[in-house]
Amino acid sequence: MNNLNSIILEGNLVRDALLTEPAPGFKKCAFSIGVNRFFKNRKNEDVNEASFFDVEAYGKMAEYCGEKAKKGRGVRVVGRLKQDTWKDESGKNASRIFVVAEHIEYKPMKKTETEEAPETQNTAPAEKTEAQTEPQTEAQPVPVETEAVF
Repeated sequence: MNNLNSIILEGNLVRDALLTEPAPGFKKCAFSIGVNRFFKNRKNEDVNEASFFDVEAYGKMAEYCGEKAKKGRGVRVVGRLKQDTWKDESGKNASRIFVVAEHIEYKPMKKTETEEAPETQNTAPAEKTEAQTEPQTEAQPVPVETEAVF
């Protein structure tokens, strides 16, 4: 039986993700997220505590991550902790702990001035067609872009 090893983090990317291919056909995406925690201390002062976590994603998730994970973007990562151990040049044991992503959700990007809808031109209105003048009887589905990766 496996012991429980699960983590959920929500924060912002502190730099663009790095997509690599360490072996032919094997994709790996690495990024770091900053997570803020707000609380009041014993003196009733507001405190902001920031923590930074390294995250890795593999396979198809890594490919998608390489496209979407840009600095400043909000993300929610569900995954597990992993520890790498090795001996450094002096023979001492070294290790690092990071998050292996099993699910990543990307928060919507904020529109910048250049990405907003183009200004409308001052032209004469076109004649209405028959389809435009009749009321719609059925609700039309609204397409929704999902940023979640499963």
